Amino acid sequence: MSRGFLPVCRKDMEERGWTQTDFVYVSGDAYVDHPSFGHAVITRVLEAHGYKVGIIAQPDWKDKSSIMVFGEPRLGFLVSAGNMDSMVNHYTVSKKRRRQDAYTPGGKCGRRPDYAAVVYGNLIRQVYKHTPVILGGIEASLRRLAHYDYWSDKLKRSVLLDSGADLISYGMGERSILEIAEALDSGIDVQDLTYIDGTVYKAKDAEGVYDGILLPSYEEIQRDKRIYAESFYTQYCNTDPYTGKRLIEPYGERLFVVQNPPAKPLTQEEMDQVYEYPYQRACHPVYEKEGGVPAVQEVKFSLISSRGCFGGCSFCALTFHQGRIIQARSHESLLKEAEQMTRDKDFKGYIHDVGGPTANFREPSCEKQLTKGVCKNRQCLFPKPCRNLKVSHRDYRELLAKLRKLKDVKKVFIRSGIRFDYVMADPDDGFLRDLCKYHVSGQLKVAPEHMSDRVLLRMGKPEYAVYEQFAAKYKQINRSFKKEQYLVPYLMSSHPGSTLKEAVGMAEHLREFGYMPEQVQDFYPTPSTLSTCMYYTGLDPRDMSAVYVPKNPHEKAMQRALIQYRDPKNYDLVLEALKKTGRMDLAGFRKECLIRPRKGSAGADSGKNAHRGNKTEKQGQSGRLRQKKRTIRNVHKKK
Repeated sequence: MSRGFLPVCRKDMEERGWTQTDFVYVSGDAYVDHPSFGHAVITRVLEAHGYKVGIIAQPDWKDKSSIMVFGEPRLGFLVSAGNMDSMVNHYTVSKKRRRQDAYTPGGKCGRRPDYAAVVYGNLIRQVYKHTPVILGGIEASLRRLAHYDYWSDKLKRSVLLDSGADLISYGMGERSILEIAEALDSGIDVQDLTYIDGTVYKAKDAEGVYDGILLPSYEEIQRDKRIYAESFYTQYCNTDPYTGKRLIEPYGERLFVVQNPPAKPLTQEEMDQVYEYPYQRACHPVYEKEGGVPAVQEVKFSLISSRGCFGGCSFCALTFHQGRIIQARSHESLLKEAEQMTRDKDFKGYIHDVGGPTANFREPSCEKQLTKGVCKNRQCLFPKPCRNLKVSHRDYRELLAKLRKLKDVKKVFIRSGIRFDYVMADPDDGFLRDLCKYHVSGQLKVAPEHMSDRVLLRMGKPEYAVYEQFAAKYKQINRSFKKEQYLVPYLMSSHPGSTLKEAVGMAEHLREFGYMPEQVQDFYPTPSTLSTCMYYTGLDPRDMSAVYVPKNPHEKAMQRALIQYRDPKNYDLVLEALKKTGRMDLAGFRKECLIRPRKGSAGADSGKNAHRGNKTEKQGQSGRLRQKKRTIRNVHKKK
């Protein structure tokens, strides 16, 4: 039975009458007991199955005693860098330190180390030489095999080796962590836990690995980027829990990292149970004096309705982490959580989101996925929707309608993003009508990402024409409701495949669209994505074709500036880009131009003279009109 928050210190443990914990969970995030936080879910799952769990949140990695709060746990340490990769959390795409950490009290930076999973693992090993250490969370999940690390600009080994840990529980982890706990509790040595789906372990030889694929060795992929691209694509094609094979990655001759197939997706009943544990839905009270944890405010009044995504964007790591099979909660579970929200003293009547990685994915994309898995070499939506794709928003519409009718609920927003190509594939426009009528407040954020089909092909996104069709339909439906609501497109600069030519083309599209985004996201090469593989190797691992990769900081600045060409601060960069691409026809006074020439230039003088000529002609017309009016008045006076 839960007694509020889980123990965070020895006093909490002793008040529960415990002399020892079963597990100690070490997290790079502050302790927030909310199902949007991985540490909350895993610890509540273990608690519900009778295990005693203590939490050490953001320990001082320079002080060994910070890891000794509860003493040695009976079964092992669970380690996570937090809800984000620690390097993404710390650095912008230009590798500058961020000014705020939303997962830390008061938003302060510096409470967790770089490469936190590795640092925490080694910190534990300094004190507890033989206690099992199991890594989990997004950082460990996406670094489970050799991977390109953008911040050091080199290939790194599996995080399992550098951290000193015994196992990685990758993906969402509820199934694998229980199997690990039960095995350790029964007395099985952690070194013998080689059979659990959703885990990665170390082996001294590969002969005993059943049904495995031998990947190129770490030494081989270091020498040849093409071999790395081939190895990565093998990994990408084995991320499905039904068809995925064991993957064996050699390190030298006597060490192997073995990845078992992913854990099976949760059933709806299991999903409901995960979100119905007695979460406090708040950060631990110890953080109140520092102003709380900012990330809580983003999710406090939001509902997670699903996980998984079959969208398959190249720059997204969801395929490696949550997988492509949609898992959804029941209406009853979500309504129960929403009713609980309405009783919160801070609830103002607004549910901020109902969604997941993609809000309008509530069902598997086709019937066969829950028994045969997803297709290895085919995507559900890209480049065109698969003929077997089951397109329906009926269940999601019914859920939203029920939430709208709840007492004390004024409005239900959808903020986690929708796939507009999936909306356009639905012959019934009922969802889009509901979206415009009930779930948007002025602006709808969508993610076309780019406007060049050549770049979109590398991104795994639909052709730009699909977005244009969606935008037209969105406008038409809003007009029918007499609503002034707009689209806010998310755009990405400098993605592999984007040259300055494509960036100029995007600026032209924006000019036609009459929109200049306030923010632009540079492509960020995070671990374990197809796009990051392209960035590092210059090859598209899907077909091994060569890909142009913009890496020069100045060129990246020009690509970003072209998307915001109206900003005066970007003038010089835009002008330089137009000169480099031979597109000076876009610098002038015509309506199709992006920028005007500066004073003193030949173009400016001729443009200015033309402008003066127009002005003189208009003044002449005005003078003749005034003379005509005076003549008419004089005629009337004479009469």
